[in-house]
Amino acid sequence: MFAAYATAADPDQPLRALRVGEIEPPAVPEGWVEVQVRACALNHHDVWSLRGVGLAPDRLPMVLGCDAAGVTADGGRVLVHAVVNDPSFAGTDSTHDPRRSLLSERCPGTLATSVRVPAANLVDLPEELGFVDAACLPTAWLTAYRMLFTASGLRPGDTVLVQGAGGGVATALVVLARHAGIRVWVTSRSEAKQARVLELGAHAAFASGVRLPERVDAVMETVGAATWSHSINALRPGGTVVISGATSGDAPAQAELTKIFFKPLRVVGSTMGTRDELVTLTRMLTTTGIRPVVDRVLPLADAADGFAAMINGDVFGKIIFEP
Repeated sequence: MFAAYATAADPDQPLRALRVGEIEPPAVPEGWVEVQVRACALNHHDVWSLRGVGLAPDRLPMVLGCDAAGVTADGGRVLVHAVVNDPSFAGTDSTHDPRRSLLSERCPGTLATSVRVPAANLVDLPEELGFVDAACLPTAWLTAYRMLFTASGLRPGDTVLVQGAGGGVATALVVLARHAGIRVWVTSRSEAKQARVLELGAHAAFASGVRLPERVDAVMETVGAATWSHSINALRPGGTVVISGATSGDAPAQAELTKIFFKPLRVVGSTMGTRDELVTLTRMLTTTGIRPVVDRVLPLADAADGFAAMINGDVFGKIIFEP
């Protein structure tokens, strides 16, 4: 099959670890289903994999990618939930499984002409949603949905600060929060991205790290070390910071522990989401008409161009590949 895959780990120049071409397709395990991929999305997770984070050398070569929308052998249009649970897990929240993995960590991923997934990971794709829009949902949009509606405690009329303006999770947060009646503030180092996020529906955009006009009810944090202190200082007493990533690193200069317990604040970790949440997110898009922000759609053969854009920060929304 044709795929984008990692052949090594290169922390400094991850593109050198990427290969795009033919690779032997894996067998289909019992109880799993093969999906012909029509569209697949690029995530920061894929760049981290090329750097060797979370992808052990003994699993190489590994097909990259967590997100896919496609067609099953019987012609069904489906969306793939990327969280793969351990067979022994009996809980109701798949993100609580300590042995869970994502596609492309232990099992080949979605940046390919086909992908194999557990049958329980398939979600029916409504006709109202095209493959490109659907491919944005399983990682970035599901992560944003869970942060806002499961983890944050936000209600209509509250104010949320989204750290960082251009990525897939950030743009999803803006669209979803605005539609839910939440006042949305966003930070970015780029004036161009500040302008674009205002066009997207944010109520205000600020330079990274500046003092805000007032404190907010919750902060959506995916940047990590570079914005952590600003996120804590931006919260009103009793506010909540929801963290789902650390693209700038996971070791901030100050942990801000005194402020966290004195104000007192809630710090909530959030990762991906459940299959049920993905189903609900899909229904939300079909009933409201809101759609993901797509930066560009590329042939899978040009995957290296998409990876380069993400590494360089030249992205607003999601990068989609079509096999």
